[in-house]
Amino acid sequence: MNPTPEITAASTAAVDAAITSRRSLRAFLPTPVPRQVIEDILAVAARAPSGTNTQPWKVHVLTGDAKRSLSQDIRAAYDDPVERARHVEPYAYYPTEWRSPYVDRRRKVGWDLYTLLGIGKSDKARMHEQHGRNYDFFGAPVGLIFTIDRVLQQGSWLDYGMFLQNVMVAARGRGLDTCPQAAFTQFHRIIARHLGLGVDETVVCGMSLGHADPDAAANRLVTEREPVAGFTHFHG
Repeated sequence: MNPTPEITAASTAAVDAAITSRRSLRAFLPTPVPRQVIEDILAVAARAPSGTNTQPWKVHVLTGDAKRSLSQDIRAAYDDPVERARHVEPYAYYPTEWRSPYVDRRRKVGWDLYTLLGIGKSDKARMHEQHGRNYDFFGAPVGLIFTIDRVLQQGSWLDYGMFLQNVMVAARGRGLDTCPQAAFTQFHRIIARHLGLGVDETVVCGMSLGHADPDAAANRLVTEREPVAGFTHFHG
């Protein structure tokens, strides 16, 4: 077997298309995704590199009643201000101090989405409801919860990011869409109870997987990207 198969213009275009067409979509059709397709996606994603081949990823796939039950319990906690305050993230995903240009990009994508949905800056109720849709996996038929062993360090989390990207690109290559969701980490204790996670297993994030709803306003959001010249320095 050739360890480095020939790359053609067609295969390059297909990979580039899968990467550049990936977006975080927030509305899905109920169309089921066959288990074999999910397994194929994960098998491809597992070719992600990891330091000394540690392969730090663990994946929990939820469909049907299992997904519904988890979503209901998280949503109940989210909708109760007192209960919600009892749930905190197991790790800091976002910075404690926001500065430009990161805060500017964060604000822009938020207001771009709310504008598409007709949500005004003072409409806290609709903002709450829109954020709450995270916990129903935005209506996707498949919910993924990704976990990692607490003993692993920062390098393994970097490896994990490459695995997550592979999942999303492999899904696009099969005509499916995704939305990676850090929102689930706040409710890691509820997730641990539902999935039977051990004390040494922590939630990295969730992800919606399915067929995008082509008519949903939220799915018209296209985020901007900095040009190569804006983040690259060539030396030599």
